[in-house]
This record gives sequence, structure tokens and C-alpha cells, in this order.
Amino acid sequence: MASADAAHSLGDVFGIGLSKRGSEAEPPGSETCDAPHRLGSEPTTLAPGLDAVEIDPRAELDRHWGTIRTYLVSLMRHQGIEEVVADELALLPGAEEITTLLAVRSLAERGDYDLVVVDCAPTGSALRLLTAPDVIRRALRWALRLQRGMAAVATPLARGLVAVPLPGQEVFRDAEELIYSRLGELRAWLTAEETHIRLVATPERLATEEALRAHTDLALFELPCDAVIVNRLLPASAAGEPFFREWARSQSDHLEALRAAVAPLPVLEAPLREDEVIGCEALARHGRELFGDEPPDAVLCESPGLRFEATAAGVSVHMPLPHVSAADLDVVMVDGEVLVRTPGRRRALPLPRHLAAFDLVRARLAEGTLRLDLVNAQEKGP
Repeated sequence: MASADAAHSLGDVFGIGLSKRGSEAEPPGSETCDAPHRLGSEPTTLAPGLDAVEIDPRAELDRHWGTIRTYLVSLMRHQGIEEVVADELALLPGAEEITTLLAVRSLAERGDYDLVVVDCAPTGSALRLLTAPDVIRRALRWALRLQRGMAAVATPLARGLVAVPLPGQEVFRDAEELIYSRLGELRAWLTAEETHIRLVATPERLATEEALRAHTDLALFELPCDAVIVNRLLPASAAGEPFFREWARSQSDHLEALRAAVAPLPVLEAPLREDEVIGCEALARHGRELFGDEPPDAVLCESPGLRFEATAAGVSVHMPLPHVSAADLDVVMVDGEVLVRTPGRRRALPLPRHLAAFDLVRARLAEGTLRLDLVNAQEKGP
């Protein structure tokens, strides 16, 4: 299990570094964790078949950004910025998210594990993490083309005239490797059949609305979601108390609304516990009650993906896009890409090369699916 949350609370969840009160000691024969001092960037064995790691994106930066970051630091130092400040400013937008994903992918590809579970940060940060390969690749690809075109003309002359550090071929080489290889591989890995995302919410209005927005954003970027987990539901014993009666009714209403909105995704219910769920034994018991006999790597629901369909006039593209209204959507086609903007996100959807000459003639939203009708511009009538 890996933590991609900068707060690094995974160790706390497993009880690492926390003192145990006598009443909370795990019984003999239970699923106990070994107790290292803390989790680090290398996998630590906590129980048979269970390793955990807390990813430090700063420690991964040099390995993946390499000469790009070194060049940016030298450029800022030349401008009089102190080294410590320059080192911070050289972190390109999304750098930490990308290095975190690269570290997780490295764990998954080692072949040592049957399943890698990633504990993400709260919704906003998690979505930045998951959509980073798509968003950053497009932005950096445009910037790299511009910079390389200028450098091809200006750099040979400028090197003899100015003292400002100029990017060398190794900088462009590493940038191209990042943009055209690593980010593309991350994108394919995140959208692969074996990768699934589970949303976690609480039965409250703001939390359920946030979960629905996240579901929309995941669908926009073709990131498969297979379940929603609702935590901290009041148990029946508490719901019968006068003080909690209205609270329980409100939770029930929000839960039913969420079920209807995300169907056919399963909504799994986790009750409010008497104490925090900390330690291997408590987590194992919680997991058994939540998932029953389902194996840990079970896919609970297959999410529909992007679909292309031939039509009499051309091609239609079907993109699942739940929980959004047509009035909140902006759709436009630019240079062979369809730009789709929701209230929270924007995605540039690259089309297959053979559709580059097509025009977008209609976009319509019906039953949670955006349909884009494309017609070949060369065959379209006047």
C-alpha cells in the first residue's frame, strides 16, 4: 500500500509511531502489524503479504526531472535568486504529482506485488494527481516546440554574446523523454483495465456533491471508477436516539440520492465506529465488513469508456459525462483536438490521426453521455 498524500497519514492509520493503550492491545493470533519507527520511501513490511510506503515526491524529483531542473535552477541563480529559493521555484507545475505517479508505477511494475493500493489526498489534490499526465503533457508539448524552435536559431549566436545559461541538447532530450514517453505511459497506465479508482465520501450534502463532481472529472479524463464508499454512517442503535434521529434521517436521504446519481456504481456503506480505525487488526475487520467475500483486487463495476461509432455522415464520439448539464459544457474543436470544459475541469481530447480532417458539427448531452458528431471536411457539402 502506498500513500500519495503529502500529509503522510498512512503510517498513523497503521498505528506506526502511535502509543497503544492497554485496552486497545490486539489479541493473540490477530492480524498484527510489525511496528517500525516510521514509514519511508522504501517498502516496509507490516504484516504477511502487506508492505507500505510513503512516497516523498521531492526525493523522486532529481531522478525524473534531472537536467531540466538543474538548468532552471542555474537560470534563476544567474538572475540573482538565492539557491534555496531557486530550488523551490524550479519545481514546474505538476512536477510533484508526476514524480509521485512515476514512483507508484515503478512499484506496480516491479512484479513483487499482486495489488498496489494508493491512498490519495483529498479530492482536489487527488484529481490534480490523476489528471496531471494529460494536462501537463499538452502544456509542456506546446512550450517545448516553441522553445526548441527559438533555440535552434538564437542559441548558437547567443552563446557567444550573453552570459545567461542557455538550454543544451540534453535539456531538450530529457524534456522530450518526459513529454512524449513517460507522460504517455502514465496516461495509458491510469486508464488501463487493471486500474480502478474508488471514491470515498461521507453522507453529507457537501461531501456527496463533491463526490459527484469528482465522478464527472474522472469520466472526463477516462479514469475508471468502480465504487463509491460512504463512511461514518450512524448505526441503527444511534439512529433511534432522539438526539441523532434527524441526523440519521438526513444521512439516509443523502445516501439514497447518491445511490441514484452514481448508479450502476455500487455504494458501499461503512458505519461510524466507536473509535478510530487504526492498526492492522481494526483495518482488516473493517475491510471484511465493507467488502465481504470479494477479493482485494475485485473490479466491482466496469465503467463505460470513450466510444467511436461510424455513422452515415462520418463518426460520432460517445464520452460518458455524468452529473453535468448541457448549459455547463463548452465544446470546441481545435487542431485535431476536441476541447471539453466542465465547470471544474478542461480536457483536450486528441482524436485519432485519420479524424484530423473532420469538423465538429454537433455536440449534445443526453442521459449522462456527451455525443460529438464529426464530418469529414473534405466530403462535407457546401
